[in-house]
Amino acid sequence: MTAARYRCTACGNLTRFDVTESSTTRSYHHYSVAGELLVEDVEVLASEIADVRCRWCGTGSNVIAVGPDNSNASDDSTPLDDAGPENGTGSPADSPPAE
Repeated sequence: MTAARYRCTACGNLTRFDVTESSTTRSYHHYSVAGELLVEDVEVLASEIADVRCRWCGTGSNVIAVGPDNSNASDDSTPLDDAGPENGTGSPADSPPAE
C-alpha cells in the first residue's frame, strides 16, 4: 500500500500534514516467557483517511492529493474535505520560508 502525497493550495506546503486515519489490522502477537510482547507480521486489512490538515496553515479544505511526481494537474488532484475548524498546531520550525 502506497501512502498518498498531499499539497496545500493555500500555502504551497508539500511536506507537513496531520493525517487522521482509521485502520483494521491483523497481527501476530508473540509473548516471551517474561511476558514481554513483540508484535510481528502486521497486515492492514482496511484503511480509511478521515482528515488531512496542513501543518503550516491549519487548513483542511485546501489540501489536495497529488501524484507521485507532485503534479497538481486538475485531473490528477483530488480535493479533500474540511472536517472542522483550523487546528493551529504548527510550530515555528514548521513555518513556511519567508519570502
